[in-house]
Amino acid sequence: MKRAHGRHKGNWRLAAAVLGVALLVIAEAASAQIYKWKDEHGVTHYGDTPPPRVKSEMLRTDKAAPAQSPILPYELARAVQAAPVVLYTTARCDACDEGRSLLRTRGIPFSERTVTTAQDQQQLEKLSGGKSELPLLLVGSRTIAGFQAAAWNEALSSAAYPRQSMLPPTYQFAAPTPAAGGATPPAATPVPPTRGQMRPPPDDAAGQAAQQRSQEEQRAKQPPIPEP
Repeated sequence: MKRAHGRHKGNWRLAAAVLGVALLVIAEAASAQIYKWKDEHGVTHYGDTPPPRVKSEMLRTDKAAPAQSPILPYELARAVQAAPVVLYTTARCDACDEGRSLLRTRGIPFSERTVTTAQDQQQLEKLSGGKSELPLLLVGSRTIAGFQAAAWNEALSSAAYPRQSMLPPTYQFAAPTPAAGGATPPAATPVPPTRGQMRPPPDDAAGQAAQQRSQEEQRAKQPPIPEP
């Protein structure tokens, strides 16, 4: 009887160990959280949720690593390094949509900057020499205001960008970011006025009367001039 019980207990431990290894392999593949603990019988368990009132050890906490960007062909990578492309856009802009579509269709890696705030507008005018027309395309040091398909293609070709898309199938365009490079700073908190600043300035009549009283007081303090 004892031997049968020991054999059953051994099989149970073996099954628990196999299950624990399987859970560990699954967690490794998913890069999810996994915990390890022992029960009151000394059997080791694995799971993605720690048991209550039992000391456990966390084995993994990292999430799945983001996929790396695919390597660009040499010709395209060289053009991106020599003359990076930046597109300035705004919401509800048909010309911006057309310009974005042209870049994606031709397979041009580009950074998109959105113009929605006063700070974004200042950055746009600084780059365009005071112009505010959108979209604004930057190809290296060259700037083109407004969507002009022929001018855009000519600028891209002059910068040695391929005329046909050479992007890898898994390539993903970066998400747009604000032109000013960050969130709009909060408005400055007004400083309360001092007591002196809170006094209303006197009107002209009151000021003249105060000045006259001051002059009379000064004359009264002066000693009388002796008569000859």
